[in-house]
Amino acid sequence: MGFSGASTTDGGPEPDAESALLPLHQSPKPEDKFNLAYIIYFTLGVGFLLPWNSFITAVDYFSYLYPEASVDRVFAVSYMVVGLFCLLIIVFYAHKSEAYMRINIGLALFVISLLIVPVMDAFYIKGRVGLYDGFYVTVGVLALAGIADALVQGGLIGAAGELPERYMQAIVAGSGGSGVLVSVLRILTKAVFPQDADGLRKSAYLYFFTSIVFMVICIVLYNVVHRLPVMKYYKELKIEAIKEENVEKGPITGPVWRATLWNIVGTVKWYGFGVVLLYVVTLAIFPGYITEDVQSSILKDWYPVLLITAYNLFDMIGKSLTAVYLLENAKVAISACVVRLLFFPIFIGCLHGPEFFRTEIPISLLTCLLGLTNGYLTSVLMIMAPKSVQIQHAETSGIVMVLFLVVGLASGSVIAWFWVI
Repeated sequence: MGFSGASTTDGGPEPDAESALLPLHQSPKPEDKFNLAYIIYFTLGVGFLLPWNSFITAVDYFSYLYPEASVDRVFAVSYMVVGLFCLLIIVFYAHKSEAYMRINIGLALFVISLLIVPVMDAFYIKGRVGLYDGFYVTVGVLALAGIADALVQGGLIGAAGELPERYMQAIVAGSGGSGVLVSVLRILTKAVFPQDADGLRKSAYLYFFTSIVFMVICIVLYNVVHRLPVMKYYKELKIEAIKEENVEKGPITGPVWRATLWNIVGTVKWYGFGVVLLYVVTLAIFPGYITEDVQSSILKDWYPVLLITAYNLFDMIGKSLTAVYLLENAKVAISACVVRLLFFPIFIGCLHGPEFFRTEIPISLLTCLLGLTNGYLTSVLMIMAPKSVQIQHAETSGIVMVLFLVVGLASGSVIAWFWVI
C-alpha cells in the first residue's frame, strides 16, 4: 500500500505548482522584501491559537469561580466539537467563499469572544463564586471562539497551502510560538501574583487582554499581507490554474465539486493519518500526565509549569527546524508518527518503572522529545500535503489537513481520560 503523496488528484506525477504555471504568468515573481510576508504569517500563526490558550491557561480561575463544573472538560468539548463541525461545513463550501473574508470574520469573532469574559467579570461576576449564568455564557463564548478558530485556522493554512512551503512553515512555527508566549505569561503571573482568588483574577485579565491586543494586531497585519505584491502574484497563479481547469473540465460545482473534494481527501489521507496519530499520542500524554501524574519534591508546584514550558519551547523548535531541513519522504514521516506510539510505554515506565526513571531529568528529557517530534512532524506533514495536489486545490487540501488535526486533538483529549496513566 503506497502513500498517496506520490500522485495528484488526477493520478499523474506530483506537480511543481510554480514551474507548471509560470508559463501562464509572464511577469517576474516579486520578492518578499525584508521577509515581511513570512514574519506576518508567523505572527498570524501565533495569533490563532492565543484565544484557546488564554481560556485554558486561565482554567484555575474559572475552576475557582465555578467549583461544581468540570471546567476543563466542558471547555475542550465546546471548543473542539463546534470547531470540527464548522470545519466540515467550510470544507464542503470553501470553493464558494473567499478565504480573505472568512479569516477577517474569524479574527473579529476572536476579539468579541475574548472581550466578553473580562467585561462580564468586571460588571457582573466581580470575582464572586457560583454565578453559573456566567459559566454558561463562558461556554457559549468558547463555542464562538471555536467557530472563529475554524474560520481563521482553516483559512490561513488553506491560503498558505497555495504559497511556497516557507509560508506554511511560518504559520506552523507561529502556532508553536503561541504556546511559548502563554507559558512565559504563566511563569510571569505565577511569580508576580499571589495564587489566591485575586491573583488568579489578575492573571486571567492579563491573558485575555494580551490576546485581544494581539488579535487586533493580527487583523491589521493580515490585511497588509493580503496586499503585498508577492501574495498577489501567487493569487494570480491560482486564478489562472482555475481558468485552465474550467476550460478543460467545466466549472467545478455541485456533484463535480464533491468528486473533486473526495479526490483531494484521497490524495492527502496518509498525511492526515499521520497528523491524527501525532495528536492522539501527544494529547493523551500532554498536558494531563504532566500536570496530574508527576511530582517533584524540589520544584513542587513549579514542576508542571516548567514541564509545560519545556514542551511548548521544543514544539516550537521542532516546527522551526523545517526551515533548515525538510524531510520530503512521506513514508518516513508517517512511519515516524507510528513510532511515536512508543511514548505510551515509555511514559508509563516513568510512573511505574525504576526509581531513576521517575526523577526530574528523565521526565524532562522525554517531555522535550515529545514536543520536538510533535512540532517537526506536524510541520513536515502540513507543508507536504498541499504540495501533493494541484495549486487550485491546495487551499482545500490545507483545510482538510486542519480537519484531520482537529480530529487528532479531540481523539487525544478523550483518550487522555482513559489510558492507563
